[in-house]
Amino acid sequence: GGSAATNCSHKSYNPNNLGVKIFGSQLVKKGSIIVRQHGTKYKGGPGVFLGRDYTIHAQHDGIVKFYQKYIRRQKRTFVSVLPLVKAG
Repeated sequence: GGSAATNCSHKSYNPNNLGVKIFGSQLVKKGSIIVRQHGTKYKGGPGVFLGRDYTIHAQHDGIVKFYQKYIRRQKRTFVSVLPLVKAG
């Protein structure tokens, strides 16, 4: 007997679980993770803050918005959180 050479039962194949966690026009709570990334593929806009490991978090409750903008002739993707408007 023995074990298989390609045993993928452990999480070493993707330990960071990177990517977009909350998509555009979804509701987000303060402090929630919106994007986990290496480097700044997504830039922070109003209503978000960048963590030490480039994770983008919501600064307040609101709705997530992704938009693109040209910075020095290069198209960049920004993430922002629009605040909720209270009725009445």
